[in-house]
Amino acid sequence: MTVGIDDIEAAYRRLQPVLKPTPIQRSATLSRMLEAEVLIKPENLQKTGSFKIRGAYNRVMALTAEQKRHGVVAASAGNHGQALSYAATAAGISATIVMPETAAIAKVEATRAYGQTVMLRGVNYQQARSAAEQLCADTGATFVDAYDDPFVIAGQGTVGLEIAREDADAVIVPVGGGGLIAGVAVAMAARSPRTAIIGAEAAGSPQLSASLRRGAPSAIDRPVDTIADGLATGRLGVLPFELIRARLHDVATVDDFEIGEAVLLMLERMKLLTEGAGAAALAAALKLKSQLKGRRVILLISGGNIDINLLDRIIGHGLVKAGRLYRVCVTLADRPAELSRLLALIGKLGANVRAIDHDRTQRGVAIGAALVELELETRGIDHIGSIRAELTRHGYKIEDED
Repeated sequence: MTVGIDDIEAAYRRLQPVLKPTPIQRSATLSRMLEAEVLIKPENLQKTGSFKIRGAYNRVMALTAEQKRHGVVAASAGNHGQALSYAATAAGISATIVMPETAAIAKVEATRAYGQTVMLRGVNYQQARSAAEQLCADTGATFVDAYDDPFVIAGQGTVGLEIAREDADAVIVPVGGGGLIAGVAVAMAARSPRTAIIGAEAAGSPQLSASLRRGAPSAIDRPVDTIADGLATGRLGVLPFELIRARLHDVATVDDFEIGEAVLLMLERMKLLTEGAGAAALAAALKLKSQLKGRRVILLISGGNIDINLLDRIIGHGLVKAGRLYRVCVTLADRPAELSRLLALIGKLGANVRAIDHDRTQRGVAIGAALVELELETRGIDHIGSIRAELTRHGYKIEDED
């Protein structure tokens, strides 16, 4: 079975009762940074926090009465599970969502909150998927694939119908299992054929690149490792590959640092909270800046269901890289007032102490000395340089720094 524009338009009609408008917006900030006309499609504002409701709801509404009676099962790292849980509850049927044991707690709890059952199995998406498929074999439930299902792909393709109205030169789409980019590619080919389709994949789960190299839908040959859990399928779907192989114009592979920077940029400059997968399109655009210059580009922001602990780590890394957070270890004499002198100098230099640790017993610290580790809020790389220079000029030995 394949997916065509008629299937996507039928899905769009089914989705009208639940779709939340996510208007395409022009970003002056990103346009200036990329020297292009940049628009964003914020599906992080969609119902259940991602585009996934489109495919999940379309699949549930297309079930037969017999299939509904036996319920549905899915494997998910989070977003597909939340969407299917919502859709199943809306349809009055049962659903079991199998998630990896490593899934973000926030996504697990959100999936349960939509009224369905969650099972934790395996340490990655593919192991959770195997457990879900076995559950279907045991119970007769219908397996709702997150990306390798024609009804799911048609539902995701409705994003493409909305994007096509903008007549863009290019659209950048995050790629995990390939359902979203496959649906968007089919819709764009029919409604805006001049628009280039660019995939954004995670370096820790580059199944799209692997599939294109081998000429067949493939799994990566190493463990999945990325903060973009929505892209961490480790395998590209069979049907998505067939739909995109002739419609794809380019692929950008972005690492976790690039994804993290994009998450932070969207949060700080655009006031949009995105997850790793959701920020992948922006990370890819920044990487492809030279070839996007002067063009009209749409970034598909696929979701916003980020784990708060992960967000905290991303913010920390981003602040360090930008020179707005500086960690430094200083050795000083262990006698009264030495610590206060150090802190007075830090204050005079315009840095704010965020955290401090004073240790006189650590191995390697001389008797009569103390090691002070400071975490400072700073104003940039140049500010850090001046702090380091002044500490050295005042006789402090800098043991370590980040």
